Amino acid sequence: MSDLREVLREIEVFEGELPDFDVSELPADPHELFTEWLLNAIRRGVREPHAMTVSTTGLDGSPSARVLICKDITADGWQFAADRDSRKGRELSARPAASLTFYWSPLARQVRVRGTVRPGTPDESAADFLARSPGARAEALLGRQSAPLADLAVRDADVREAAGRIAARPGLVAPGWTLYTLRAEQVEFWQGDKERRHTRVEYRRTDAGWERGLLWP
Repeated sequence: MSDLREVLREIEVFEGELPDFDVSELPADPHELFTEWLLNAIRRGVREPHAMTVSTTGLDGSPSARVLICKDITADGWQFAADRDSRKGRELSARPAASLTFYWSPLARQVRVRGTVRPGTPDESAADFLARSPGARAEALLGRQSAPLADLAVRDADVREAAGRIAARPGLVAPGWTLYTLRAEQVEFWQGDKERRHTRVEYRRTDAGWERGLLWP
């Protein structure tokens, strides 16, 4: 264990040239700044910049997290999708609140978003489902996420059967598929620094709009 500790301590962080974070010209709305950072991550070639950790509250009250893809950022909030009968779907039904964490390692940038979550309309959810690849639709059509699986061969056979159903009916939509939107109440932008003089900006929603300010590293 002590050897592993040394290995971990020797890993370099914040390598390469890091972007500037000019806090003197912050936009009034965090959605605008997030979009700017996301597009910059795409331009800089960050792999899967739309991947985010979605943290919810488990049915037993403990933390529950997994990585999902951000589908869109609108004036209403950050969007992602899941089956409403999956573990995270049941958690969101019981407590419709979540936290999102984005981390773009090559840029030493992190964004944390907290807020309430609402399900989309059936039409919105169906449109998101049909925009997925055939393989992703076939897997989601099973509606068995997080359920126990006895054998991988059973998985493969059932996915093939679902793919056949989709090929026969291209407009087929999984009945539980749901597009969710997180309405942010708090958004934090974190820019790492090689000398650990990290810059943190927090936006908080108020009745009058967004308030923003700096946080200590």
